[in-house]
Amino acid sequence: MDLPIIYHPDYVVPLPEGHRFPMPKFRMLYEMLLADGVAQIEQFHTPTQPLQELIELVHTTEYVNAYCQGTLDTKAQRRIGLPWSPALAHRTCVAVGGTILTAKLALESGLACNTAGGTHHAFPNYGSGFCIFHDLAIASRVVQQSGLVKKILIIDLDVHQGDGTAFIFQGDDSVFTFSMHCEVNFPGTKQQSDLDVALPIGMEDDEYLQTLAKYLPDLLTEVKPDLIFYDAGVDPHIDDKLGKLALTNRGIYGRDMQVLTTCTKAGYPVACVIGGGYADDLTALTYRHSLLHRAAGEVYQQCRL
Repeated sequence: MDLPIIYHPDYVVPLPEGHRFPMPKFRMLYEMLLADGVAQIEQFHTPTQPLQELIELVHTTEYVNAYCQGTLDTKAQRRIGLPWSPALAHRTCVAVGGTILTAKLALESGLACNTAGGTHHAFPNYGSGFCIFHDLAIASRVVQQSGLVKKILIIDLDVHQGDGTAFIFQGDDSVFTFSMHCEVNFPGTKQQSDLDVALPIGMEDDEYLQTLAKYLPDLLTEVKPDLIFYDAGVDPHIDDKLGKLALTNRGIYGRDMQVLTTCTKAGYPVACVIGGGYADDLTALTYRHSLLHRAAGEVYQQCRL
């Protein structure tokens, strides 16, 4: 059996030319994984759009209806940062379905990867920072509600704090939130995760990996989750347009190997999403995102999952 990977053609929708959110990277990632032999076509699973009632496990009915029907006011739309369209609304829901499927396959196989996901700035009643519906939170509630898991750990290594994640699960002992992010970066107002590790501007590979190693093993011992969600944003990269850290490709790959090896060897299933990443060079950006799947494939074989 090979590593399960989730992709849907609707992960890509048209945006205005020059928009800084790089939508083509999702299709390019799928094509790169196949072209480089990282994955075979049989490994890919196609998600479906979840029922609205599942999205409403996290988000208010009013917000879900307003977004899906295109009736959000201008201020709320501007806070999201993406121009509304029926295609984008559909894409948003399909991507949530992708993370739900990733979680279920991770529980079956020990490890699974989405080729999208990580919309950690979405709050129950509004979206923010290119994030509309919170896929990680929704997927967490779905697998909990279905009785598949009780305790969840969210490891968020995107360069930006997972403020929506922290807010949604604040005071909820069934979900432990861990965010390791650049201290001086979006969002301006941070929420309180169960564990926040704020990093200084310009941190490089070795110091970053040492910092992660300082926290991760003890965190697993303390939380003992039934499932881990891993947000593997590549915006800590030195060439990212919206990041302020200085990781190289080597550091990103080392980070993903460290997380996945540590978690799977301890016996914990991991559902991975790609998180943020922003660059003009889409081929270079796509390669950075592919490092998660390259690392996951390696770990999957090593651990014989």
